[in-house]
Amino acid sequence: MHRRLASVVGAALIASALAVPAVGQSPEGRVPDELVLGLVPSSDANVLITNAQPLADYLTETLGIPTRSLVPTDYTALVVAMGTGGADIGAFGPFALVQAADESGAEIVLQSVRSGSTTYHTQWMTNDPDTFCATEVVTMVAPSQEEPPQDVTVGFCNGTDTATLGPLGEDALAKIPAGSTVSFTDQTSASGYIYPYVQLLNAGIGDPALTPAGGEAPTTEIAALFAGGHDASVAAVCKGDAIAGVSFNDARLVPAAVAACGTDQSRNVVFALSPEIPNDGVAVAGDLDPELKQRITDALLAYGETEEGSAVLTSIYRISKFAPADQASLEVVREAAAKLGL
Repeated sequence: MHRRLASVVGAALIASALAVPAVGQSPEGRVPDELVLGLVPSSDANVLITNAQPLADYLTETLGIPTRSLVPTDYTALVVAMGTGGADIGAFGPFALVQAADESGAEIVLQSVRSGSTTYHTQWMTNDPDTFCATEVVTMVAPSQEEPPQDVTVGFCNGTDTATLGPLGEDALAKIPAGSTVSFTDQTSASGYIYPYVQLLNAGIGDPALTPAGGEAPTTEIAALFAGGHDASVAAVCKGDAIAGVSFNDARLVPAAVAACGTDQSRNVVFALSPEIPNDGVAVAGDLDPELKQRITDALLAYGETEEGSAVLTSIYRISKFAPADQASLEVVREAAAKLGL
């Protein structure tokens, strides 16, 4: 409880420091002299800022309003910033997306499209395949997400090498030894904590410190390690800080993960997948002028339809383009979060 309170207080202070005053006001809402594009820190902040610069330049040119990118310290800070003027456009993971709407009055406008899909899943990784793999480990070579790309050898088992949808391999989660450390990303991340932790609870496994008030304590106790970003969770597994961990699929190819784990990750094996999760997306600050909200939405939709725009979005969050937000699908995220008392 103290940890979460400190996080919220810290986020509020950060958002206050980042607040950008508006210089225009339509009868309907705020028209800032500068737009701030907030990016959740799913990987190295400096890399995100660099990769997002062409998008910021495009929005500047298309909207006629200077736009800059911002990577706060965590998801919570960006959620708060969306309600205090510290960010006008926010790219969020699914849970943070609904948090921004429910707690900061943001308007969810878009969802990401990857490989033609608006859903994705968590990958469960381990450095101990002998414990978790019921099948032989299959290795594959894939290009890293950097320029120029490097060949990275990654491992799979339990059929995860050919699966396109989750859940899969959930029986293996019951093999997590009592007292083990398991790596997650952030408590507001759908793929980095919420969905995979619900999987663990369904198997009777969990960290007693994370049991919500009135919730049933796990029968098999583990220790949760919150690594921060998805690349950091990959690193926690490959370096042996956790026997198992989670990330989006496939964060092992992110530059920071390759830097931490090397190009031979054949012993960093994906052994299970979560159920499908609605993709991350984009929200705009609720107090913006409605016409400006629509222009931002239309600009981002159009950007993803261009070859150059799709390439830039891929470099930021592996997005190929955007689609209008499916509000109903996000209710699934709210339901999963409620089970954890979030």
